[in-house]
Amino acid sequence: MFRRIFIATLFVAVSAVSTGTSAQKSAKAAAPWPSKPVKIMVGFPAGTSPDLVARTLAEPLSKALGQPVVVENRPGAGGNIAADMVAKATDGHTIGVMINGNLTIAKLLNPQTPFDPAKDLAPISLVGTAPLVLAAPVSAPGATAQDFLAAAAKAGNTWSYGSPGVGTIGHIGMELLKAKTGMAAVHVPYPGYPQAVTAMLGGQIHLSMLPPALAMTQVRAGKLKAIGVTSSGRNLLVPELPSLSEAGVPGFQLEIWTAVAAPASMPQPIVARLSALISEIARSPETRQKLFQQGWQVAGTSSEGLANRIKADTALLGGVISARGIKAE
Repeated sequence: MFRRIFIATLFVAVSAVSTGTSAQKSAKAAAPWPSKPVKIMVGFPAGTSPDLVARTLAEPLSKALGQPVVVENRPGAGGNIAADMVAKATDGHTIGVMINGNLTIAKLLNPQTPFDPAKDLAPISLVGTAPLVLAAPVSAPGATAQDFLAAAAKAGNTWSYGSPGVGTIGHIGMELLKAKTGMAAVHVPYPGYPQAVTAMLGGQIHLSMLPPALAMTQVRAGKLKAIGVTSSGRNLLVPELPSLSEAGVPGFQLEIWTAVAAPASMPQPIVARLSALISEIARSPETRQKLFQQGWQVAGTSSEGLANRIKADTALLGGVISARGIKAE
């Protein structure tokens, strides 16, 4: 009798503990998110384009989530320091605003990169895209884009081009253009786009692919010549310029873009919620106008849309890296 009572009592006690543990797990799983401020990591200094995008999204996202959204700048390694911090974040409240390279070719350029974009980051939304502008000094030969490209091919390695460094989109884009046109212009890396512009203005280099806002400021001031844009067709950001495809380089397409990503460990329902909110915010008239003024054509995609873009650009840029033997310095 005593043994039966003891077993029954033990069963009730174990059941109570088990039920309590399950309830605690359920409560934890159902806990509202976010439960504290959300952090947006940016791998570039304050005032740069990715930083402006992050701060443009932060306020409306904070209102939508009911929690502060804080932008934290951790510049370095072309944005990869901040991207690595996002990849390794375990607090469930850290995301990042990143550029093409962080989400596509980081590991291809440098196998020592401490994170793998394909494995360690979860796509949230492609926020905005922009073409690059192929620019040259005002004294550059050729009345048309076709004339200029022909002159560039004829010049061989006596011409040079500038970029903001090995492995940047400006570098890879020019190598892609060289492969498609027979150009042999020599690469001259600079610390950033402004230095490449200064070199062009001074006649030290012959061409460069520049972000549209930077390029067109100089073009409209009569200091540089715009040859064409790298989008597949004319672009709303610079509708007056022909595409390089129009100018005799069929199928040429290359864009810079900015996107939001999370750690791969972030629960999928939270990623889905952030994707819906951020894409809606980006496509709202007010945010769309702000991003356009910053030099971005709004995309505001789903997480799947960003994943598809990452896959396509990894293949495109990775192909150039492999074919041209590009390695990060």
